[in-house]
Amino acid sequence: MLPDLFAALANPARRTILDELRGGPRTAGDLTRLLKQSRSAASEHLAVLREAGLVREERQGRYRIYHLQAAGLAEVSGWLKHYEHYWTQRLDALADLLDEENLP
Repeated sequence: MLPDLFAALANPARRTILDELRGGPRTAGDLTRLLKQSRSAASEHLAVLREAGLVREERQGRYRIYHLQAAGLAEVSGWLKHYEHYWTQRLDALADLLDEENLP
Protein backbone atom coordinates (compact mmCIF):
# COMPACT_ATOMS: atom_id res chain seq x y z
CA MET A 1 0.00 0.00 0.00
CA LEU A 2 2.82 2.45 0.77
CA PRO A 3 4.15 2.41 -2.81
CA ASP A 4 0.68 3.42 -4.07
CA LEU A 5 0.49 6.21 -1.51
CA PHE A 6 3.93 7.54 -2.34
CA ALA A 7 3.21 7.35 -6.07
CA ALA A 8 -0.01 9.29 -5.54
CA LEU A 9 1.73 11.91 -3.40
CA ALA A 10 4.68 12.29 -5.78
CA ASN A 11 2.69 14.45 -8.19
CA PRO A 12 2.32 18.16 -7.32
CA ALA A 13 -1.16 18.34 -8.87
CA ARG A 14 -2.36 15.54 -6.61
CA ARG A 15 -0.91 17.24 -3.55
CA THR A 16 -2.75 20.41 -4.62
CA ILE A 17 -6.00 18.43 -4.77
CA LEU A 18 -5.41 17.01 -1.29
CA ASP A 19 -4.61 20.46 0.08
CA GLU A 20 -7.82 21.83 -1.43
CA LEU A 21 -9.90 19.00 -0.01
CA ARG A 22 -8.61 19.79 3.49
CA GLY A 23 -11.06 22.70 3.34
CA GLY A 24 -13.99 20.39 2.62
CA PRO A 25 -15.55 18.46 -0.25
CA ARG A 26 -15.22 19.84 -3.79
CA THR A 27 -16.78 18.97 -7.10
CA ALA A 28 -14.71 17.48 -9.89
CA GLY A 29 -15.30 20.71 -11.83
CA ASP A 30 -13.93 22.83 -8.98
CA LEU A 31 -10.81 20.68 -8.80
CA THR A 32 -10.34 20.75 -12.57
CA ARG A 33 -10.49 24.55 -12.58
CA LEU A 34 -8.07 24.69 -9.64
CA LEU A 35 -5.52 22.58 -11.51
CA LYS A 36 -5.98 24.52 -14.74
CA GLN A 37 -5.73 21.23 -16.59
CA SER A 38 -7.96 19.38 -18.98
CA ARG A 39 -10.87 17.43 -17.57
CA SER A 40 -9.23 14.15 -18.57
CA ALA A 41 -5.94 15.06 -16.84
CA ALA A 42 -7.78 16.05 -13.65
CA SER A 43 -9.86 12.86 -13.81
CA GLU A 44 -6.69 10.81 -14.06
CA HIS A 45 -5.25 12.50 -10.95
CA LEU A 46 -8.49 11.93 -9.06
CA ALA A 47 -8.53 8.26 -10.10
CA VAL A 48 -4.98 7.77 -8.77
CA LEU A 49 -5.95 9.41 -5.47
CA ARG A 50 -9.10 7.27 -5.27
CA GLU A 51 -7.17 4.06 -5.94
CA ALA A 52 -4.64 5.01 -3.26
CA GLY A 53 -7.51 5.51 -0.79
CA LEU A 54 -6.79 9.21 -0.28
CA VAL A 55 -10.10 10.52 -1.63
CA ARG A 56 -13.58 9.14 -2.03
CA GLU A 57 -16.11 10.05 -4.67
CA GLU A 58 -19.77 10.73 -4.00
CA ARG A 59 -22.29 11.19 -6.78
CA GLN A 60 -24.95 13.84 -6.31
CA GLY A 61 -27.07 13.99 -9.43
CA ARG A 62 -24.76 14.88 -12.29
CA TYR A 63 -21.98 16.05 -9.96
CA ARG A 64 -19.10 14.08 -8.53
CA ILE A 65 -18.12 15.34 -5.11
CA TYR A 66 -14.68 14.44 -3.76
CA HIS A 67 -13.87 14.06 -0.07
CA LEU A 68 -10.48 13.77 1.60
CA GLN A 69 -9.73 10.39 3.16
CA ALA A 70 -6.91 11.53 5.44
CA ALA A 71 -6.67 8.19 7.24
CA GLY A 72 -4.60 6.91 4.33
CA LEU A 73 -1.96 9.49 5.15
CA ALA A 74 -1.52 7.97 8.63
CA GLU A 75 0.33 5.05 7.05
CA VAL A 76 2.79 7.44 5.38
CA SER A 77 3.17 9.41 8.58
CA GLY A 78 3.84 6.23 10.55
CA TRP A 79 6.53 5.15 8.11
CA LEU A 80 8.20 8.58 8.15
CA LYS A 81 8.11 8.68 11.96
CA HIS A 82 10.87 6.04 12.02
CA TYR A 83 13.22 8.54 10.36
CA GLU A 84 12.27 11.60 12.37
CA HIS A 85 15.11 11.19 14.86
CA TYR A 86 17.68 11.47 12.05
CA TRP A 87 16.32 14.85 11.03
CA THR A 88 16.00 15.97 14.62
CA GLN A 89 19.65 15.10 15.30
CA ARG A 90 20.82 16.97 12.21
CA LEU A 91 18.73 20.03 12.98
CA ASP A 92 19.98 20.04 16.58
CA ALA A 93 23.57 19.85 15.34
CA LEU A 94 22.93 22.73 12.94
CA ALA A 95 21.38 24.81 15.75
CA ASP A 96 24.43 24.12 17.95
CA LEU A 97 26.77 25.17 15.16
CA LEU A 98 24.84 28.38 14.54
CA ASP A 99 24.84 29.15 18.26
CA GLU A 100 28.63 28.73 18.34
CA GLU A 101 29.02 31.08 15.37
CA ASN A 102 27.00 33.80 17.08
CA LEU A 103 29.04 33.76 20.29
CA PRO A 104 31.60 36.59 20.72
